Amino acid sequence: MKARIGVADSSKVIEIEVEDAEKFRAQVEEAFASEETDVYWFTDVKNRSIGVPVNRIAFVEIDPDEPRKVGFAPGT
Repeated sequence: MKARIGVADSSKVIEIEVEDAEKFRAQVEEAFASEETDVYWFTDVKNRSIGVPVNRIAFVEIDPDEPRKVGFAPGT
């Protein structure tokens, strides 16, 4: 599933692919709770590391694995 991290005072949005939404959510909460960490490193499913300054995180969005519906067909 995809997660997006917004960076404050920037139009930049970091998009990463994560396996476990709850684990990722726990990582984000840990980053905010830590007073000693200035930069938090996230690792995606491709084993890439992304460093984000904790005080610059504007938002975190986690997309569910549900397919998105597109179009004007009546809902079911």
